Amino acid sequence: MSEHHHEHGPGHDHAHEPGHEEKWKHDGVRVIPGGQLDANTAQTPGMDRRAAINFARVGAQKLWAGTVSIHANAKTGAHHHGHLESVIYVVKGRARMRWGEHLEFTAEAGPGDFIYVPPYVPHQEINASATETLECVLCRSDGEAVAINLDIAPVEQPEQVLWVDPTHPHGGV
Repeated sequence: MSEHHHEHGPGHDHAHEPGHEEKWKHDGVRVIPGGQLDANTAQTPGMDRRAAINFARVGAQKLWAGTVSIHANAKTGAHHHGHLESVIYVVKGRARMRWGEHLEFTAEAGPGDFIYVPPYVPHQEINASATETLECVLCRSDGEAVAINLDIAPVEQPEQVLWVDPTHPHGGV
């Protein structure tokens, strides 16, 4: 059996060629402090979106991330996000989502829950609490923010939809 031996002494470590340290220093990992999020992003009435990660701030090509907060008893206008996919993670409070051509479907999510919104789906976020601000983390599938606000006449009584995990359609584990 032949033995391969690579020496990694001084001058032999190719991963750290001259100049790499400076490149990674400015083009590597970024930490965006929570107090420095950018409110200069696409907004929808009733909610406060703040960008942490996007093309303008860090050069992100394929995703957008930030926070969303909705005041107690408040709701957003109907909107969609064009070709983008969205994931909402509920940090605090109770989210009620409505969606559909007439916002005819509804479901709720609480802390620790994830919500997926497919491209072009008309939807509305509602804070289901009368006393607590709804706080969420939002991620989207592009570095640019897209929010198309819609003028929709919502149905009076939306249909409750219980989310079912397609890999466990009968609630099994």
